[in-house]
Amino acid sequence: MIIRAIALDDEILALKIIENYAEKIDNLSLEKIFNKQSDAQKYLNKFPVDLIFLDIEMPAKNGLDFYTNISQNTKVIFTTAFSEYAVDAFSVNAVDYLLKPFSFERFRAAVEKIKINIDATDAKYLSIRADYKLHKINFQDIQLIEGLDDYIQIHLKDSTKITARSSMKSILEKLSEKDFMRVHRSFIVPVNDIKTIVNKNIHVSDFIIPIGETYKDVVMRIVNG
Repeated sequence: MIIRAIALDDEILALKIIENYAEKIDNLSLEKIFNKQSDAQKYLNKFPVDLIFLDIEMPAKNGLDFYTNISQNTKVIFTTAFSEYAVDAFSVNAVDYLLKPFSFERFRAAVEKIKINIDATDAKYLSIRADYKLHKINFQDIQLIEGLDDYIQIHLKDSTKITARSSMKSILEKLSEKDFMRVHRSFIVPVNDIKTIVNKNIHVSDFIIPIGETYKDVVMRIVNG
């Protein structure tokens, strides 16, 4: 599997190092490099990627804030000269934290973690803790996932619901990317269960779900193949 990636850093030299390292890894495709956050955001709005190499201290917006505002399910490896952000980086589920200057071997080890992470999405079950126990839910049994502030509610096809403390971003990372799609800041749906799309609404199972403005381009591209 090819890992599609971009890199964002306000230092051109740092981007060139990542570009050089990426060329040496067979299954890593560094699609673009950016030194402006606005340009990177425009690209991400049109072309979803699997991974972003992301600096933290930048002129416009902190890299942590930039990542948490990405609507799609993109993994992140932070690349920074500042060690004090490590705890914050892993709190947003960063795959790795590369402290500049980092070696090619360290870079390759970080990318290997991504491969393991992506391979894990081939699983057929969602494991989540709720009601003081661990639930193992078959992907095929999920009708809809709804975001409720700091919680998510999983609607199952047998009409039961499981409510767990989780963010939408975190739960999306545990789902198969080819089987599930975020269509709104508050909704994730199974791709194969989509019946129709009418007037910016998705009809899935017995639900009518609005398509969020941020997600409409990605939704239409996936649905139209």
